[in-house]
Amino acid sequence: MPSVLFAFDTADEAAWDVVNDGVMGGRSQGFVSVEGGALRFTGTLVTQGGGFTSVRAPRVIDLSGQSGLELRVRGSGRQFEVELNDGVRTFGRNISRRAPFPSSLEWTVVRIPFTALRSTIFGQSVNAPPIDLARIQGVGLYMVDAQDGPFRLEVDYIRSY
Repeated sequence: MPSVLFAFDTADEAAWDVVNDGVMGGRSQGFVSVEGGALRFTGTLVTQGGGFTSVRAPRVIDLSGQSGLELRVRGSGRQFEVELNDGVRTFGRNISRRAPFPSSLEWTVVRIPFTALRSTIFGQSVNAPPIDLARIQGVGLYMVDAQDGPFRLEVDYIRSY
């Protein structure tokens, strides 16, 4: 049965936290708000010294039996990434399970199959067990497309299919 992870119909839909590359000496800046029925992730990417900014929210959900995520998005035409966190760690670090998706100036529905998720730590591929869909703990959105400059992403909903 498909599940709605986020509908963004209330301002306190979830506690979305910004994590910028300042944690590793970078200067990228990201900002997040929930308004008008959509999540808005905006900012400026600076590739020198880091090159990422992200927003993340906790969401404990069992996605067993589902095939992927569906997002209705509109943005600045840049590529973003979606992340699912299943809490798996290796070498004392969380394994990031991410896949890219495009944005355009018009509202578009994008589908990301779970098989497209790559397992990485700090952007480097790692061998890891398959994602545990029964133990999802959070969702994230990343701007990490290696292009300096401003970006904008609006998300109407995130759900499984």
